[in-house]
Amino acid sequence: MTDVILVLNGGSSSLKFAAFQGRDELHLLVRGSVSSIGERPRLHVAPTATTPPFDRSFGEQAISVGKAFEAVMSYLADRGLLRRVSKVGHRIVHGGREFARATLLDQGTLDALRKLEPLAPIHQAINLELVELAGRLLPDAIQVGCFDTAFHATQPEIARLYGLPHEMSEQGIVSYGFHGLSYSHIANELHRRYGAGAGGRAIVAHLGSGASLCAMKAGVSRATTMGFSTLDGLVMSTRCGAIDPGVLLHLLQDRKLSPDELSDLLYEKSGLLGVSGVSGNMQTLLASKDPAAMRAVDLFVYRVGREIGSLAAALGGLDTLVFTAGIGEHAPLIRRRICEAAAWLGVAMDDGLNRSGEDFVSAANSPVDVLVIPADEERAVATELLSVETI
Repeated sequence: MTDVILVLNGGSSSLKFAAFQGRDELHLLVRGSVSSIGERPRLHVAPTATTPPFDRSFGEQAISVGKAFEAVMSYLADRGLLRRVSKVGHRIVHGGREFARATLLDQGTLDALRKLEPLAPIHQAINLELVELAGRLLPDAIQVGCFDTAFHATQPEIARLYGLPHEMSEQGIVSYGFHGLSYSHIANELHRRYGAGAGGRAIVAHLGSGASLCAMKAGVSRATTMGFSTLDGLVMSTRCGAIDPGVLLHLLQDRKLSPDELSDLLYEKSGLLGVSGVSGNMQTLLASKDPAAMRAVDLFVYRVGREIGSLAAALGGLDTLVFTAGIGEHAPLIRRRICEAAAWLGVAMDDGLNRSGEDFVSAANSPVDVLVIPADEERAVATELLSVETI
């Protein structure tokens, strides 16, 4: 019986999973998620060629990541897939400087990754907890970590430096970039569509509850909006995005916020939620009549448009613009408004194609190709897992 690769992708509010088989060509067996872990959690499995759809509510109360993991494993066991799992691939948000490619997760590696938890406090601990849980349940399976930061290791040093003393850069206080597994999948798709040029000078907009942009040249990362932490760059669902460091000093010194209070403010109470006072969910904001909701949407679009200009400058122009992730894939109004903001770069969208859910949505006369490509971090993890030489 063919072995199965299980991929676990844990976030702050969800646990995504997928199972694949094959090596030369990965075949998807099952894909699903436990969503809204902190409020009305639900297990949803999308239909595939071999799996019917499945949906189960866990009630109104929050559940832990451990409970979400147990639910996923129970589902896989009921369908005879769990006993076939020989390899487990994990999306791990931060690999630091040491881990720039898929890596076997032994004890030494896990110890090193735990030291990076302060740099990704709402993700890293969850990712590593899932490694421990999978290790206990599947002790004979090989476990491999794939890192969101690794894709950006190709960036030139000048794109990674901050204006800090050199010794601090040497100690690892540099821009790492994130959402790399999502960008890796998009780069592979661009190679498939365009060949070795991969869309030339491309900007990919990963717009979800966490959001960032990546500038690629021939499918290789050259610059990105997230930096040392997952707070940087765009305004996000509950995260502030780029902010004057003087504001942080003011909050600490004059407002007397503790480090924990400041962290909670920046990660959990800011962004779309903080600006609107309504919600951090883009669809909720778009449906709201509250002027504060529209102000949050306007800020989101403005910041994306401004950062597209910055990344286009880093690339020396723009040939391809790609939208991906939850907002990027499912909010045509936001896509249209961002394209309008980038019109000066030659971006022109066909509104009919955009509203009808096509994957190629640029106008016939647009010098810039505009694409909508679904995110698939799980496939990227499975692909990278197979590159580990000892497997």
